Amino acid sequence: MPRRPAESVVPLTRVQRIEVRHFFHAPVQAVWDRYTDHAGWTDWAGLGTARLTREGVPAPNGVGCVRAFSRAGITAVHEEVTGFDPPRRMAYRIVKGGGPIKHHQGEVVFEPQADGTLLTWRVQFRAGIPGLGGILRATIEGMFRRALARLDDHLRNG
Repeated sequence: MPRRPAESVVPLTRVQRIEVRHFFHAPVQAVWDRYTDHAGWTDWAGLGTARLTREGVPAPNGVGCVRAFSRAGITAVHEEVTGFDPPRRMAYRIVKGGGPIKHHQGEVVFEPQADGTLLTWRVQFRAGIPGLGGILRATIEGMFRRALARLDDHLRNG
């Protein structure tokens, strides 16, 4: 029996999408600077230790940079910046790790408002295990909401 080409294979799981918005009472540049200081996530995000494993263009946090998140000395995920348009938009993808999260791509948009900044964090991914998508989506959405609330607090209180 002939094999079907890989591009015609239907994936077992559907694409999961998340969109989280958060308003900051801070100018776009301040929010952008703090958010795109990838190693600085250690100080505010509550996601463990963040470090750069490769610098990007512009150095250090631009396109091509890879940030790694670790907890208890175990690196869980590596993310590569794929788009960097200061101070408006950053895009990234998981390039290593992520467990059952597959094909994770994210975009963060920073919109100036009269009295601050509206940040919109969009992600899409597939679950590597059928039936797990909704649980992963809810977990990631909660993680994003908590991280952005922590960033807001960090911007207000230093």
